[in-house]
Amino acid sequence: MLAKRIIPCLDVKDGRVVKGVSFVNLRDAGDPVENAKFYDEQGADELVFLDITASHEKRNIIIDVVMRTAEEVFMPLTVGGGIRTLDDIRELLKSGCDKVSVNTSAVKDPFFVSRAAERFGSQCIVVAIDAKRVTKEMVYTSDEPWMDEPSLKLVQLERRLSRDGLRWAISTHGGRKMKRIDAVNWAKKMEELGAGEIMLTSMDRDGTKDGYDIELTRTIAEAVSIPVIASGGVGNLEHLYEGLVYGKADAALAASIFHYREYTIKEAKEYLKARGVNVRLKS
Repeated sequence: MLAKRIIPCLDVKDGRVVKGVSFVNLRDAGDPVENAKFYDEQGADELVFLDITASHEKRNIIIDVVMRTAEEVFMPLTVGGGIRTLDDIRELLKSGCDKVSVNTSAVKDPFFVSRAAERFGSQCIVVAIDAKRVTKEMVYTSDEPWMDEPSLKLVQLERRLSRDGLRWAISTHGGRKMKRIDAVNWAKKMEELGAGEIMLTSMDRDGTKDGYDIELTRTIAEAVSIPVIASGGVGNLEHLYEGLVYGKADAALAASIFHYREYTIKEAKEYLKARGVNVRLKS
């Protein structure tokens, strides 16, 4: 059995690590390179950088961060945020990262994933899925449509949700837009098109410290054969265990509990090891 991975995530804005709740109310959480060095020393299996305000004008900032990090640490690095072209991927890989994470670009053009996988290899391509649980109330009571379409009357909505069988929809643009795309079917499609891994974030749990959405994580992990990284909601070490064991994820991603030194990577791995989870402990 392959060892389960523990992956710290660094949300980077203008060269600084930030953390918020459901992608808003951001707070400064330190220097990304210093955070990366600490995680490497603690035995993190991988590290994810998410450039949450990425644009072509600011691309050089994250490239500089990745280059400086690659010089200091030896664990695999994944970078996501604002990746629109194959040239973006090439530049990021050249800067020292091992994988790239795409979301919005894949939704706009699913075959972008297949072109990227053909050019750089599936092992380099992670598809990020930001999923939100669908409820009738979230649309009916919202002041603004949560999807890219007009609001529906309640009776119309009930009929449509029943017909679609939609349980989780996907989000793009850093959580600012929702799409009427089933997250489970989307994960399957991304695997078919060449994605090497799925990074699955529950929008409902992100930053809440209430634990992963286990039902969502398990459903998608069982639907695909590629690795699934659970993300969104970790507040304690038990949540990591639940995501890996009950959620059947291949890796557990967390941010706040590691950023603010509530727990170390070493403590997390020792806890999981004691509970029978196969993890790699740094010697």
